[in-house]
Amino acid sequence: MKNKNRIDLKYSPNKCWECKGKLVELRSFDPNGVPIRYWHCIKCGDDILDMRQLEESAKIYRELKRAKLIKVSRWGTALALRIPKEIVVSQKIKPGETVRIQKEKIGFRVIPEK
Repeated sequence: MKNKNRIDLKYSPNKCWECKGKLVELRSFDPNGVPIRYWHCIKCGDDILDMRQLEESAKIYRELKRAKLIKVSRWGTALALRIPKEIVVSQKIKPGETVRIQKEKIGFRVIPEK
C-alpha cells in the first residue's frame, strides 16, 4: 500500500496543488541577501517552497549565523577591515602578510597567501 502522505524530496512539482496551474521555479533574495528558490503558480499566484529549496536556504542561514560582524574603518582614502583574533590565530595570519580578496556573488572572500 502506498503512503499518500509521503513527501518525495526529489519531486519537482509541475502543477499547483491548489488550482492545478503551471508552476515555474523562480529565484529572489530575502532582506539579508540570501538567495531563495521557490515555485510560483502562474494561474493563482501561490508561492511554494519544497524541501530541497528550504534546505538550500537553511544551509546559507547557518553559515551566516557563524559569521562575525566587524566594522569597516577608513584608512586614508581606502577602507579597512579588522580581522578578529580567533580568525587570525586559526588561520595563522601575521602582520605584514599578503592576502587575496576575491569578489563573490554576495560579498567577497579573503584568502591568506601561503
